[in-house]
Amino acid sequence: MNQPISNSNPDPIRKSVSRLGFWAALLISVASLAALVIAVTTAPARSGPNCPPLVEMGVIQSCVLYPFTDVAAYVPIEYIWMFPATALALLFVVLAICINHFAPEDRKITGQIAIAFSAIAAGVHAINYFIQLAVMQPSLLNGELEYLSLYSQYNPHGIFIALEDLGYFMMGLAFLLFAFLFVRRDKLERAIKVIFLIGGILAVGGLIVTVLLHGMDLEYRYEVLSLVSDWMVLIVTGILLSVFFRRAGQSQQP
Repeated sequence: MNQPISNSNPDPIRKSVSRLGFWAALLISVASLAALVIAVTTAPARSGPNCPPLVEMGVIQSCVLYPFTDVAAYVPIEYIWMFPATALALLFVVLAICINHFAPEDRKITGQIAIAFSAIAAGVHAINYFIQLAVMQPSLLNGELEYLSLYSQYNPHGIFIALEDLGYFMMGLAFLLFAFLFVRRDKLERAIKVIFLIGGILAVGGLIVTVLLHGMDLEYRYEVLSLVSDWMVLIVTGILLSVFFRRAGQSQQP
């Protein structure tokens, strides 16, 4: 029989972890919302399959074409969203550790695997976004354009999009595992479980469906789906988890 949140930890540890989890959950919700709003309002799709419709609607004047290096005019405005995106990726690891702390004892290994997937996602995103901020931006502004095409966020077949696909896929796997850590039947935990499950299915199943439809020519198709769905999940579950951790810290019972 599954036991819900363990009561074996000393009260000070429980309170400390619940406090950390509360702030991690709240901050990841804020960072995800900020990343989503900034990305939608300042970084329209300038290449790939999503660009022509935006040109037709008058959102942008034209699409960026290969070699994707004539984009200095978009620095730094179209890179700002990467700051909160980096923050949420790092906070995701902290959140995973705090969730696992309160997981049932017989599901700790599931939580540890989720932490591993979270760490992979965070590492991939942190490296990917830092390269864009610390390498791509100054290189574009200084006209140092050689070999930049492969790393450009505007290249639908580039390294940036591939790493985003990998990172948000790993985050989706962590979502699926998180869902199995919430075993109580109260409304709060059921809501958290369902949202994580839906987000995980979208992120993991979305890649499978996209590959079946388009092969490995993913372009921005899967990246947009996984990015938006993962951020939406973190916005909502971040709020719910902040309540969860606040309750956990106030009582010896879950």
